[in-house]
Amino acid sequence: MSGAEEFVPPQARLPGLRKAVQDCRGCGLYRDATQAVFGAGPETAWVVMIGEQPGDQEDRKGEPFVGPAGRMLDRALAEAGIRRSEVYLTNTTKHFKFERVSGKRRIHQKPSRTEVNACRPWLDAELRVVKPHLVICLGATAAQGMLGTSFRITKERGTVLDLPDHEAQVVATIHPSAILRSDDREAVYQGFVADLQVAAQALRSLQAG
Repeated sequence: MSGAEEFVPPQARLPGLRKAVQDCRGCGLYRDATQAVFGAGPETAWVVMIGEQPGDQEDRKGEPFVGPAGRMLDRALAEAGIRRSEVYLTNTTKHFKFERVSGKRRIHQKPSRTEVNACRPWLDAELRVVKPHLVICLGATAAQGMLGTSFRITKERGTVLDLPDHEAQVVATIHPSAILRSDDREAVYQGFVADLQVAAQALRSLQAG
């Protein structure tokens, strides 16, 4: 199939989009996932945070960022001075891509560029409804999806940029799951918080302006 566009109801608000995404067949990821995991948060949020894809616990519970990476994100947001209750959280793809190892254990697999592009109409619809002033991209998949494939997290993370084709600013940083995989979690975590503090300062400037 060519992508999700035919499954996205035109002009729908978040509740309509959240219901419709369960019927999406825009790529093959729906076949093995438990359910689609749509974004969560207020429709009036100033900030949209975009991750890569739902993880194992998100796939089971149907909500984004409720697993270990989500708990890491909660801690970092609080430390950076951004309230999660005021953030709309979503992912570039809405279904969990995984491989099964040792019985029931499911290991995350990175979505392909084709799968990310196929799912893009859902993310575009979320951005259309929420109209964020600031977008925070968590990880390379989200950052390259929003800023182009030449964007490099290692070089441009923690920098406030203009978001192409939107009246919003954008800050890219690592995905919180990268902290969990690191050999030096504390150092990587502090770098993550520093990036979020840059985003928090940009948000305060936008709200004051």
